[in-house]
Amino acid sequence: MTWESHAAHLAGQVSHASSRWRGPVASTPRHLFVPRWWDTRDDRWTLCTPTTDEDWFVAAYSDRSLVTSVAGAHADNAEPDDHPVGLPTSSATLPSLVVRMFQYARIDTGHTLLDVGTGSGYGVALAAHRLGDDAVISVDVDPYLVRVARERLAEAGLSPRVEAVDATGPLPQWEGRFDRIVATVGVRPIPAAWLKALRTGGRLVTTIAGTSLVLTADKRADGAAVGRLEWERAGFMPARHGADCPRAASKLLAAAHDWDGEDVHTSPYPVIDVANAWDVDSMLGILAPGIEHAYHDRGTHKTAVMAHPDGSWARATETDGRTVVHQGGPRRLWEILDGIRAYWLQHGELPVRGARVLVSEDGRTRLARGTWRATL
Repeated sequence: MTWESHAAHLAGQVSHASSRWRGPVASTPRHLFVPRWWDTRDDRWTLCTPTTDEDWFVAAYSDRSLVTSVAGAHADNAEPDDHPVGLPTSSATLPSLVVRMFQYARIDTGHTLLDVGTGSGYGVALAAHRLGDDAVISVDVDPYLVRVARERLAEAGLSPRVEAVDATGPLPQWEGRFDRIVATVGVRPIPAAWLKALRTGGRLVTTIAGTSLVLTADKRADGAAVGRLEWERAGFMPARHGADCPRAASKLLAAAHDWDGEDVHTSPYPVIDVANAWDVDSMLGILAPGIEHAYHDRGTHKTAVMAHPDGSWARATETDGRTVVHQGGPRRLWEILDGIRAYWLQHGELPVRGARVLVSEDGRTRLARGTWRATL
């Protein structure tokens, strides 16, 4: 099979027949943007290099994310025996999510777009196919990614503007330039420069760092933006600044596996894998951002561990249906989690999806749903 047949199949998976994104997905050679990638095998990162075109096409045109950089180690430059340690720092996002982010932006012909988080360049390619090269500017904090994305876009016959820029900082050269801003990195708070770069009536789509929450907001004439947290779930890497990389699990998280707590009690709730309980984790990310998680399931014995940079930690162990919690540090993290679960039982849902959003000119973001309020 040719790459075109694989791309056409992918387009059918991620868009409906009349979607204006079907053509861009079907005509974009995604394999060019992911010649190699990282995958986890035996609990470590391992380089994947396709040996045949068919293997390459099957992976590249599947609806999944392919990690292209781990802790700053780019798969492009790796050796077969390399096994980087740390968290992903760049990927080719699963195509269905890229398309949905663009759909939330309500992009139309004639719009100008700022794409934040160039990454592999695949999303930029879709946007350039849809709007034209001159209507799209893409930025990434990593100069290597920018350089390689330019090369691969050119190989695909595209030439949108791609710049090495920390988009969380000032963007005076683009004030009032864009009809749409779509970010495939998580931010908290919303950079004030993004509102300045939007035209009045322009639309912003991004995710809140540390959560799976998609935020959409439209800019008003007074410079603020109003919108909502969509019912969508999306996980993106947090925006980086310069060469910094997300940290691996902290020493506190490791130590909390064995410490005796300053506070020890039983919980009425079973132990859960918090990081993969999307709504619970997002609510926790709003109330206590920055928590790291570990989870171990050994059948009848489950353990969840949380640690925060302020020194707070918690460990809950469930054995034969009984949950014992150990906690220490300035805050009681498990009590925050239990409060979230109690709210869910009382109200039938959590307020973090569907909440109204007000983003002020300085980027401060207020969330509200019913009587619930939060400020980022």
